[in-house]
Amino acid sequence: MFRVEMRAQPSAWWRYASPLLALAITVLVGVSLFALLGKDPLKGLQVFFWEPLRTPYAIGELLLKATPLLLIALGLAICFRSNVWNIGAEGQFVLGALTGGGVALLAGPDSGPWMSAMVLLAGVAGGMAWAGITALLRDRFHANEILVSLMLVYVAVQLLGYFVYGPWKDPLGYNFPQSKTFEAAARVPRLFEGSRLNLGLPIALALAAGVWVYLFRTLSGYALQVGGLAPAAARFAGFSSRRALWLALLLSGGLAGLAGALEVAGPTGQLTPYVPAGYGFAAIIVAFVGRLHPAGIVLSSLLMSLFYIGGELAQSRLGLPKSITGVFQGLLLFSLLACDTLIAYRIRWRK
Repeated sequence: MFRVEMRAQPSAWWRYASPLLALAITVLVGVSLFALLGKDPLKGLQVFFWEPLRTPYAIGELLLKATPLLLIALGLAICFRSNVWNIGAEGQFVLGALTGGGVALLAGPDSGPWMSAMVLLAGVAGGMAWAGITALLRDRFHANEILVSLMLVYVAVQLLGYFVYGPWKDPLGYNFPQSKTFEAAARVPRLFEGSRLNLGLPIALALAAGVWVYLFRTLSGYALQVGGLAPAAARFAGFSSRRALWLALLLSGGLAGLAGALEVAGPTGQLTPYVPAGYGFAAIIVAFVGRLHPAGIVLSSLLMSLFYIGGELAQSRLGLPKSITGVFQGLLLFSLLACDTLIAYRIRWRK
């Protein structure tokens, strides 16, 4: 007989071991899934977990895919730690891509290298403005930020569609819904020749360090976290809940917008209807697997990037459906939720 009982204190060991156990469960269930689909489980594991790491170019693609996930998840960690539930980072990502792409379209052959910096700043501003709508409605009208931010995702996608099918459509693009290709001055510089990996990676790593300093070494970050853990104590200490709300959403939106601008000014090089890639929703899993800590988020973003690339390879080489990536993401999330039970509870064997 097994008995589940509450621990006297939450387990610090299981707090960090739970994501590892969840990953192991995800892999085991994935092996079973490959077998049920009639595929060789070992071949499936090789394609999913080894092929994305086999060559330097593949590692560059892995890091390229992890960059937007890392940036968005850092912003979501700030929100979630302050008890602000921003579920619409995908919309802020799209708006950042749209505003950054709009500035990139202004570049000409004679534009200087400063143009790429303007593109990224425009992306940050677009993401912050879109998140600011959620903050305004929550602050002034007590609207639920979960519903508002989520609904704004679909508004952002429709705005993107309007521009790429309408005024920003490339007249020389054979009627495809896409903007013209950005000039070289508006593109993010690449780090290595022969690789698509660009300057976005060191920017994201520097921001991860900055978020760590902000959350754990500044009074503002401390006040933001206290407001999330104990609102009454925050009010007693004189910390402003309104300031925490606005600050968390604007920082989160800015980071998501930066990710969107890096995406269109980096590997994509133009605006298309396929800018929404689900990064904003996948970053929620990244943030929680990383325990809302910048160091953990760096590692979990690499893991989620592995799932993305592994899913693409499984689709092309094994003939598996495109949804296999979402299946692995969902397995990881539900496994983590189940394993997190061990933080507050223990399982005992009883005769």
